[in-house]
Amino acid sequence: MAARGWIWAGTIGAAALAAAVWAFRPEPVAVDLAPVTRGSMAVTVAAEGKTRLAETWEVTAPIAGMLARSPVQLGDAVTGGDSIVALIEPAEPAFLDARARSQAEAAVTEAEAAVRLAEVQLDRAGTDLDYARNEARRNRELAARGAVSQQALEASAQAEISATAAQAAARQQLDLARATLTRMQAQLMGPAGPGAQSTGCCVELRAPVTGVVLSVESLSARVVQPGDRLLTLGDLAMLEIEVDMPSADALRIRPGAAATVERWGGPVPLAARVRQVEPLAFTEVSALGIEEQRVRVILDIDTPPEARQGLGTGYAVFARITVWEGRDVVQAPLAALFRQGAGWAVFVARGDRAVLTPVEVGQMTETAAE
Repeated sequence: MAARGWIWAGTIGAAALAAAVWAFRPEPVAVDLAPVTRGSMAVTVAAEGKTRLAETWEVTAPIAGMLARSPVQLGDAVTGGDSIVALIEPAEPAFLDARARSQAEAAVTEAEAAVRLAEVQLDRAGTDLDYARNEARRNRELAARGAVSQQALEASAQAEISATAAQAAARQQLDLARATLTRMQAQLMGPAGPGAQSTGCCVELRAPVTGVVLSVESLSARVVQPGDRLLTLGDLAMLEIEVDMPSADALRIRPGAAATVERWGGPVPLAARVRQVEPLAFTEVSALGIEEQRVRVILDIDTPPEARQGLGTGYAVFARITVWEGRDVVQAPLAALFRQGAGWAVFVARGDRAVLTPVEVGQMTETAAE
């Protein structure tokens, strides 16, 4: 009986031990495995930017006058040296107040009197010339018969010449008086009424460059002064991209670096290249109220204009700039790396076990590490 008890006790103990071993045995953990690959790798920095034109042309008024309604509108295509983009006509005369009108009317009356006086003087000069001609002709006839002295003949000839000159002077004086009257009458002219047609010449301004109209100051007619801006022109084939980068990222960018432009609205990214990293940084306050030092990076678009139809100036884009690239690079997924002390490590799958393995890490991208 005692032996049977020991058997049962041993059986129960063995079962308990087996249950404990089963309960506390390590459970396998499900993991995702990713291969270590070898191939090309590029490290990029990215930021939002916008398009702009490297050069724009502002058309300004060369003279004062009345700018006619704009013959072009925003977005119109123009041809350099051919397309008329603005017309400037002479300005309308100003309104006269009571004093100015009275003075102008008095000046007209004075000019009319001067014209009448000049007409009388011309008539008198004509009469004097007729008399001098008759005297000279009579003296020549008498001199032919020897009935008049040579001195009298010469005096009558000189009188005829003087009378002719006096008549010419009187005629010029009449022309001067009439011109003065016209000038005084012009002082009384007021602004033309609505719909009146201008009889003066106009200045035609032609496009200085082939491109499109980027802005028009006013489509309606208005008075302009010399130097007033009328419109702005630009060539969309000269588009470039301005990207605001954190200064720490800008330090890693070199002129000539390749870039891609995404989120511009087209089906495929655009190819671009860094032309300039501006040397002057500026302070920008983020949405969280944090001041950041940022630097403008200018990109030239390599993709031809035909492949980026519709892209204009001031459009938002997203640029990725390559700061490092290599070929035949051993790379592992960035998610597989973790810190171990001052270095990095990964778990390497060997059979059914994960072996902790320290690694040296070089360049990193958003998804992989060298």
